Amino acid sequence: MCEIVAYMKELLNSNEKLDCGTAFKIAKKFNKEVEEIGKIANENGIRIDNCELGQFGHLDFEKGKIQTLKALEPFLDERKRIFCKDAREIAKQGFGLKNVRSSLKAYKIDVKYCKLGCFKEKRGKKFVVKTKTWIENAEGDLLFGKGKTELLELIAQTGSLLHASKLMGINYKKAWTHLQTLQLNSQETLVSSRQGRSSKSGTKLTPRALELMQNYTTLQKDIEEYANKRFKELFFKENDNKK
Repeated sequence: MCEIVAYMKELLNSNEKLDCGTAFKIAKKFNKEVEEIGKIANENGIRIDNCELGQFGHLDFEKGKIQTLKALEPFLDERKRIFCKDAREIAKQGFGLKNVRSSLKAYKIDVKYCKLGCFKEKRGKKFVVKTKTWIENAEGDLLFGKGKTELLELIAQTGSLLHASKLMGINYKKAWTHLQTLQLNSQETLVSSRQGRSSKSGTKLTPRALELMQNYTTLQKDIEEYANKRFKELFFKENDNKK
């Protein structure tokens, strides 16, 4: 164990902490379970830094991807949490750790039972407020919401309406109907078809579609932030009579 501790100390980062990724490499080098490396670090006062799943530290993020969310969803519990080991396994399936941690952050998914023992479970708040935002036309028909935004995002990421429908778990006809309804109500051209061989063919979003997606995302975020702020003011306000 002394050899492992000495090696750990050689690899501490500028903050005199051991990066999460480095800890996993040490486990592999010494043929140890990751949990054991975490225990050794803890017993020797070595703190873990820069969680590769983005739960703490200062690693980079990118835009979350719906394809990654779809891969994560089967492993989520009722409180929208995932085991550390399951998230890391998904990262190995071609998604990559940066992609996974970015999607965890973007879609507000918590990680529980860190393999290095940094936390057993993220408890979260006892009470949370949920909001749902959608846009209707004058007749009350759904024009824009989470589902249609997801469809557009998947078209943008895959370049194919067929692939987008498969990732959403709906048939092509339903996805096509969603798209046509959206274009009809918005009176905008949102996609263009590209004809050609292999990678040159497919479906591409217009600049207006990208603008609508961004506007809806911004609106939803603004509403959530206000709802959370007001929720805290109303339900967790300090008792003025408390001394």
